[in-house]
Amino acid sequence: MRSSLAVPAFAALAAALPAPQLIDLDMVIAQPNISYTTTASSVTYDVTSLAAQATDDITSVSVDVSAIATQTPLAVIGKRSACAPQPTGVSGDYAPPANANDDTVAAFTANAAFAAAASSAPIPSGYSNTFTNLNASNNAYGYLGYTTLSSYDTQKCASKCNAINGCMSFNLYFERDPSVDPAAACPNPTSQTMIKCVFWGGPVSSSNANNYGQWRSQFQVAIAGSNGYMNNTLEVPAGFGNVQYLNNAAINAPLDSQGFDTYMGSRIFNQGPFNASLCAAHCQAQNAYNIAHPPNNGAPVKLCNFFNTYLLYLNKTSNSQGQYCALYTEAWDSSYATNKGQYRGNDHYMIEYSYTFTNTLNPGFSPKKGDTNGAVHQASIDIKYATLQPFCSAALGYSALVATVTPSTVLTPMATSTVLSTTTTTASIFAKRTAVTDASASLYTPPVLTKYPASVLSSACSMVVTQATSTSTSTAPIVTVQAATQTTLETSIITVTASPIPSTCGNSGIQYAYYGGDDYQEGRYVNSVEPSKYASIEPTWETTTSMVGGINVAAGTSMQIYDSNMFVPSENFILNHRGYVSYFLTKAEVSER
Repeated sequence: MRSSLAVPAFAALAAALPAPQLIDLDMVIAQPNISYTTTASSVTYDVTSLAAQATDDITSVSVDVSAIATQTPLAVIGKRSACAPQPTGVSGDYAPPANANDDTVAAFTANAAFAAAASSAPIPSGYSNTFTNLNASNNAYGYLGYTTLSSYDTQKCASKCNAINGCMSFNLYFERDPSVDPAAACPNPTSQTMIKCVFWGGPVSSSNANNYGQWRSQFQVAIAGSNGYMNNTLEVPAGFGNVQYLNNAAINAPLDSQGFDTYMGSRIFNQGPFNASLCAAHCQAQNAYNIAHPPNNGAPVKLCNFFNTYLLYLNKTSNSQGQYCALYTEAWDSSYATNKGQYRGNDHYMIEYSYTFTNTLNPGFSPKKGDTNGAVHQASIDIKYATLQPFCSAALGYSALVATVTPSTVLTPMATSTVLSTTTTTASIFAKRTAVTDASASLYTPPVLTKYPASVLSSACSMVVTQATSTSTSTAPIVTVQAATQTTLETSIITVTASPIPSTCGNSGIQYAYYGGDDYQEGRYVNSVEPSKYASIEPTWETTTSMVGGINVAAGTSMQIYDSNMFVPSENFILNHRGYVSYFLTKAEVSER
């Protein structure tokens, strides 16, 4: 169906401001240049073939597929005969001067009849006038051929455009052509005036009206009284609606309110006229593939419910790169149309004729509500990829289950005796938190996870870590040393800190904490480290080990901390250790105590 849409003043179209955004320039640059020639009076495109190309190579959820790599077909033109007569031009006021000496380009462009016809031409029903009375014709997107008229008739030209599949605009103008085909025997023949109606599958504007004529041997082709007209209606693909016209801007969607990335990828077409149905077909084919190949991790199927399509130009609107399509799972309104083109080096990629279309049966989640399920699975992937399970354990309050046993021992005087050192440590054991938000005030959140709300993080963390179900035992003895003349009672009090990672080391290991990233507060040298600083700082993560030693790896590599399953970047970080030691006392030392 054709939906009647207001197309704002194309005469005011101008180059977009630079704002590097989401255009896949590598994909665009990989495509061949669009080529066509206005010597072909008619161009036919296979609509079925174009639709098939829009659905090929659907092989991934991200729609990372190559674009159409075919050029607009060129008409095969037979070799002209030297000095062969050309089609006869119009007569009357539009005819060239009878005196051959007055038959010049200057006389042609100064002909007041051309300007009068262009300036007074009525605007056809259903069209908008984009420019008037220029001395240049258009080099727009999607060339669809031309016809010659016997009069400067905008309505007749519009009727012919309406009859052409995909015709969105036309350019009507006077052209100074040779009366015979220029050759060595007739290098500069007398002229004649042709009235041409040229059809385009994209917008015509003053900015892409830059064809001022050409030389054919010694004869100069010229243009005058050139007018441009745009169709006010747009073909809306079946199953889509809520069309938004974004002019020279494209959607630059942020993450939705749950932190979910709604962008599904892009594709570019550079054959045929501008056609929103190409993007719709690609969108629907991607959905069919995704439904048939759901993620193996239980994540919801990502479906295209919204797309933005526009014409992309390089440096000027007469240098078309093709029709660009960007797919999304959620519908974004025009306030997010902040992508107004981008630069790569000195090249300026410009946007024009931008529209969005929404699936009328399933527009997807509202970005303000967000896709919670999708965000949870996305966050769980981020956690696994960045090895952030210790953060989740700490955030959820998961700890090893520890039972403390305090046996009593009475020792008689001996040559040697084993006692426990009187080191006292303080720690806390937390109950499981119901949500990550309980710990947000003190727990450092890795940057990759800050885009998610606390509720999403809590659910995602619960998917990748679980609470310990076994119990480890820590023995804290009370030792009584009995001497011949007196009895000394010495008690060692130990409070065991629950490790965020289940451990069975008991008292035989060393507990250590890792401080990395924003927690690191030291310089580059060991002698500047102040361990006391870290007594009041929450570590990035902590665990226990049965072995300690030096660490020697190349900078910028991933390294394993002791015998843990933690791999971290070899950057500046602190390892803070604490533990217990035992040793033998001599008789003298026992007596002294």
